[in-house]
Amino acid sequence: MNKVILVGRLTRDPDIRYTQGDNSMAVARYTLAVDRRRATADGQREADFIGCVAFGRQAEFAERYLHQGTKLIITGRIQTGSYTNRDGQKVYTTDVVVEDQEFAESKASSEGRQQSQAPSYSQRHDTSDDLGDGFMNIPDGIEDEGLPFN
Repeated sequence: MNKVILVGRLTRDPDIRYTQGDNSMAVARYTLAVDRRRATADGQREADFIGCVAFGRQAEFAERYLHQGTKLIITGRIQTGSYTNRDGQKVYTTDVVVEDQEFAESKASSEGRQQSQAPSYSQRHDTSDDLGDGFMNIPDGIEDEGLPFN
């Protein structure tokens, strides 16, 4: 099984191109910066920069809605390949072929982060029940009918 799930931010706007021929198709390439789980000994977070490629409707979505800094959740598969460059050297590639992509934060959160004017999470919410993972605890006793997103 070849299945990849990534959460990260776009390092720059996607590069969009269209194939030639009668059945022209959009192809989007972008790099996703994915934080590593653990920090280094000096407390710094490291990231991996993973090349992604989307085709057809997924590429058209990227062209319309994605830009540098957008936080995404991507599912796809790893694909390797190779080609010979202009200097005659063989170059090996590894990309994630995007099967599904969706926003990992709201537009307001993204814009607020970019403008650095939005209050921090701790200023907007009481964090006494915060798990530190971006989710709040739901108190015991609340039934499914009481949740606003059923």
